[in-house]
Amino acid sequence: MKKGLLAAALCIFLAISPVAFADQNNYGCGLGSMVIDNNESLVSQTFAATLNGCFANQLFGMSSGTSNCDKPDSIVYNEKINIFVADNMDNLASDIAKGQGEYLDTLATLMEVPADQRPVLYSKLQNNFTAIYPSDQVTHTDVLRNIEAIL
Repeated sequence: MKKGLLAAALCIFLAISPVAFADQNNYGCGLGSMVIDNNESLVSQTFAATLNGCFANQLFGMSSGTSNCDKPDSIVYNEKINIFVADNMDNLASDIAKGQGEYLDTLATLMEVPADQRPVLYSKLQNNFTAIYPSDQVTHTDVLRNIEAIL
């Protein structure tokens, strides 16, 4: 009985919640947006959102820039770069100070900097080390914002 009530409540919620946002593309990017392709009816938007949710493809699309999703323009909002810098602040600082190293190579790879352009990047970051790491209290988000400002 409880499963039936839960299923009914879920169906009602899925059917009613998009009503408040009619005439908008509320399903975002992902497989649903590719299948529906700008149809703004309630049924179409609900189907697109359900398709995105069932296949969990929006996350992949957002991180890869596929499935009608845009990749973040800013490195500060790139989750992989955020996690890497947060986990490797000291090692990255050391590599930036030296102008070379595996942590700097990994950062360049995550930032999708072509191999032939990396020496220029490394030199620019090394020359601006004190602007990137202005104090011992700097956070990984500050570091990323500082790098972005320099680039």
